[in-house]
Amino acid sequence: MNAQPDWAPLVRELRDRLGLTQEKFAAKLGVTFPTINRWENGKAKPSPLALQQIKDLLHEMGKNGADLLNEFFPDEE
Repeated sequence: MNAQPDWAPLVRELRDRLGLTQEKFAAKLGVTFPTINRWENGKAKPSPLALQQIKDLLHEMGKNGADLLNEFFPDEE
């Protein structure tokens, strides 16, 4: 089994591209602000459900999210 990616850069980059604060991004994913903060600081990793939501957001972004999708979810498609 391959190593888990470091999710912190993904969470931070996705949030930046969406132009959202940690609070707004948390609300969009249905988690709390401290949760986003912990993900971005590498102190916690997103749950499988949260990762699916992140993946769905990247799909919705089309070309704007394609590079992140390829980097963090390479086994898709």
